[in-house]
Amino acid sequence: MLRLAMSDPATAYASARAFLSRAGTASSGRAMVIALRAAGLAAKELGRLQEGIGLLNEALARAQGYEAALVRMNLVGLLSARGDFHGALAEGARAEGVLQGADADRLAANIACALARAGRVPEADAVASQTLPRLRRQHDPVTLTGLLTNLGLARALRGDLDTAEAALTEAVTVGEDAGLCHVAAMARGNLAFVASRRGDVPRALRLFAAAEPRLTPERVAQCRFDVAETLIQAGLPGEARPLLEATLVEVTANGYRCDVADGLLLLGHAELADGDPEHAAATAERARAAFADHGRAGWMLLAEHLLLRARWAAGDRSAVFLRSAVATAERLQDRGWAETSAEARVIAARIALFLGRPAGHLLEPVTRARDHGPAALRAAAWHATALERSARHDDDGARAAVRAGLRVVEEYAEVFGAFELRARAAGLGAELADLGLHAARSPRELLSAEERRRALARPASLRPPRDPVRAAALSELRTLSARHAAALAHAQAPADALSGRLAQLETVIRARTRSRSGRGPAQRPALTGLASALGRRVLVELIRVGDELHAVTVRAGRLERHRLGPYKRVEQEARLCRFAARRLVERADDDPHSGLLQAMYRLDDLLLAPLKSELSGAGDVVLAPVGPLHGLAWGMLPSLEGRPYTVVPSAAAWLQAHAADATRKPRHVMLASGPGLKHAEQEVRMLVDLYPEARTYTGGRAEAETVRDALDGADLAHVAAHGEFRDGNVLFSSLRLADGPLLLCDLEELEAPPRVVVLSACDLGRAGSQDAVIGMVGVLLALGTATVIASVTPVRDADAPSFMAAFHAALATGQSPARALAATPRPPGVTGFNCYGAG
Repeated sequence: MLRLAMSDPATAYASARAFLSRAGTASSGRAMVIALRAAGLAAKELGRLQEGIGLLNEALARAQGYEAALVRMNLVGLLSARGDFHGALAEGARAEGVLQGADADRLAANIACALARAGRVPEADAVASQTLPRLRRQHDPVTLTGLLTNLGLARALRGDLDTAEAALTEAVTVGEDAGLCHVAAMARGNLAFVASRRGDVPRALRLFAAAEPRLTPERVAQCRFDVAETLIQAGLPGEARPLLEATLVEVTANGYRCDVADGLLLLGHAELADGDPEHAAATAERARAAFADHGRAGWMLLAEHLLLRARWAAGDRSAVFLRSAVATAERLQDRGWAETSAEARVIAARIALFLGRPAGHLLEPVTRARDHGPAALRAAAWHATALERSARHDDDGARAAVRAGLRVVEEYAEVFGAFELRARAAGLGAELADLGLHAARSPRELLSAEERRRALARPASLRPPRDPVRAAALSELRTLSARHAAALAHAQAPADALSGRLAQLETVIRARTRSRSGRGPAQRPALTGLASALGRRVLVELIRVGDELHAVTVRAGRLERHRLGPYKRVEQEARLCRFAARRLVERADDDPHSGLLQAMYRLDDLLLAPLKSELSGAGDVVLAPVGPLHGLAWGMLPSLEGRPYTVVPSAAAWLQAHAADATRKPRHVMLASGPGLKHAEQEVRMLVDLYPEARTYTGGRAEAETVRDALDGADLAHVAAHGEFRDGNVLFSSLRLADGPLLLCDLEELEAPPRVVVLSACDLGRAGSQDAVIGMVGVLLALGTATVIASVTPVRDADAPSFMAAFHAALATGQSPARALAATPRPPGVTGFNCYGAG
């Protein structure tokens, strides 16, 4: 039974309880004590900690001498899980000197585990170093895997990732060889935690997914805490918070007070990363109180470190705060928390610099962290170094520090295969990149600094391996989405089970996508040949430098820098324009003197009027907007009325699209229409006259996978369908086709994306990030499409056919997409269409 309690706790618990029931409460003897011990250990694994402690206390009351010492050995682990480290170590001390041989080694292993969970890692290491060799010789897999797992986790928390991974890898091997499936799974989950700490989030997510199905309830909670920390590091704190809150409810109800304290600390980090320093500070105080109750003084310091970060995020820059930050950094260093100590020193240095005080002495101990710590810490350390050098007027040194910090972010971002996570990873370099923009002296330096910033978030151009699980989930999602849409169309409420299953499938697809690893080095901006490729075109790249908006123009090989004014004012006017443009379409308001026209004139005065001399007499305009300006209907600005233009994520992205346009050979034309639009099939029929050889998919033939396959290798693809942009969940933005949605994530399956794509659909020109890389247009361009025509607003169904027929008629004469779009008159219902990419 005791062996079974670890390999199959559910069976052990049922067997022990059955034995105890048959034996009766009046029975005594060694067998009774063993059954109580087995039931208690199994109960802990099954999430019934208080019951397990009660069973062991009952066993202790019945046991004597050596048998009592064995019970005390078991109590060490359960009391540690409750957070009672004083009680756990006291029971261990009472058993020491009584137990002999292998039992004494098992006790030592339990004590080492308790010390590790209490944050007393040096003491745990000392006990473990004496015990591990004997445990390996004795072939006690249960005790050995437990000790290696706890020790590996503690070392990972201290930042010693190499020794942590070695210990956990050994734990997985020992556990699997002994058939201890759930124990090995826990070690594998902790290996995922180490991978996360190294910055390899995709590998961590794969390991977590493999571990969780084989875990017992107690271990599932611990694994979910680790998953939440990985989500925080991946820039997804909004997903980590509900996971942590739900798991905290479970562990609190089951009495795992040690896990409650750990979970509160993580929840505080998630709240802080989610832009909520006030709640983070309150949660950090709760965590600190919980650690104090458990006697975990070392962990109290981690709560203090979180409080420090929350005060910084809330804007505290006082001299009092500086002294507090320095003191906290020193206490963390004394306790062996090297990484968190370095983070505290970085904050202290930045406060000192803000106060005009020297900071070099504060950064000296952080030098190693710049090269060997987690990516977030390394980037922050280089940022502080750049600020310190700048304060000493070492401008070259400051720029070198900015470049070094951005290389860290580039290396971190390149591990991600999912474009969503790659874009979020780029956030680590936001402050560094901004510092580089401020330090730029010439127009060329400013453009290069901005291009490097934008390249951090650009989706990797890769073809992921086929994933049958993801493909099956996508197929089912399409079928159920069609049922869901049909129910809504008939004014019926979709069944809860249907909505729930759709949510589950999205979770599966998202998880499989996020666990993909990147391939090859991060994309670096390469502007070589930009001037010659532009020809008569003029590039306008809009750049936010602090609170101001600037522009760099490139025309005829000449670069100019222009200050355009306050960024906030431009941002406000852009929002007004987007609102007015949507209102014009949705309300069928054909009045040209509506609020839209006035807003567009004001925005034109801010953005393009100051560039009049650069735009005058030039050819097509290549626009690289910034922030919310990516979502603007640029064709409505007076300076661009009737003028060919194209919108791009960056100058480097335009160069890539331009090269793709120049090298692709014409192949087939693909035309498709989706259901639910009165004029979509009419639109396609009108285009067939222009492209009689086109592959045409309408009605029931326009199924998602069929259309996706037809997109592959097309010279021109036109899809008229309902479009849905999923703000906050862009992966599931879609075109509605006969059997369900063609999703943005479907596009990754394309081997050779179409050269030109026209999306006659609502909103699919929109994007889910400040630099327009997370969206259908951004992904198509990253995959190799040269030009995309798409709308940033709703599209009026009745206006689309004639507009698209006129656009394609111009295109068929040999005009470029940008020129064809500029030459096509626009009814109010299609004002949101932009040209993207090569043009």
